[in-house]
Amino acid sequence: MSLKIFVATFSAIFLAELADKTQLVGITMSAKSGKPFTVWLGSVTAYIIVTAISVVIGVLLSKHIKPELIRYVGASFFVVIGVLMFMGKV
Repeated sequence: MSLKIFVATFSAIFLAELADKTQLVGITMSAKSGKPFTVWLGSVTAYIIVTAISVVIGVLLSKHIKPELIRYVGASFFVVIGVLMFMGKV
């Protein structure tokens, strides 16, 4: 295991997910249900599954497409979504 890749991945995901809508859902669900452990367990399980799917897709794509292209396409999607949000279309 590469510690450098682990730390880079952890840092990127931790900062990207900090105070996003997923956390707001967790806060709301915990407050409404009064069962924080169950909400935490459901959240962690869902995120594990989503992350596993993302990693598998990344591995499959990297066999056919250069990683740089994947990065540029992903960045382009973020820009397009940002512009659409700014224009009130999303």
